[in-house]
Amino acid sequence: MIFSIVITGAPYSSQASASALQFSRSVLKLGHSIHRVFFYADGVHSGSALAAPPQDETNIPLEWAALAREHQLDLVVCIAAAVRRGVLDEGEARRYEKSGHNLASGFTLSGLGQLVEAGIVSDRVVTFGV
Repeated sequence: MIFSIVITGAPYSSQASASALQFSRSVLKLGHSIHRVFFYADGVHSGSALAAPPQDETNIPLEWAALAREHQLDLVVCIAAAVRRGVLDEGEARRYEKSGHNLASGFTLSGLGQLVEAGIVSDRVVTFGV
C-alpha cells in the first residue's frame, strides 16, 4: 500500500509530528511505501533546522531527515505556511531579503499541488494534527 502523510501540528506543542514519525516507521517496517510527507500549517516547524530541544527529547527535524535518507522519502514543507511562519530555504530568504535561512537539510519547500498529487497517487492519506 502507498501512503502519504500530512502533518499539521507543531513538533513540540503537539504530538502530531512525533506520532506521524512513529506511524511512518511502522508502515515502512511492514513493507508499505510512503510517497510523500507533507508538512502544513504549524507542522512546517518540523522542517526547521533551528530546533534545539533538550538532549533528553527527540530532535524531530533530525529524525525526519534520517528517516527520509534511509527510505528516500519526499519531505515537503508547504511554502505559503512556511514563509508565513519564518521557515525559509535559501531562495526564499533572498526573495524576502532575510539575513538567513533555516529549512533543515532533507526538506523542500513546495506548494499545495504536491499535496493534491500525493492524494492522487497514494492509496491512503493519513493526517496528524488538528
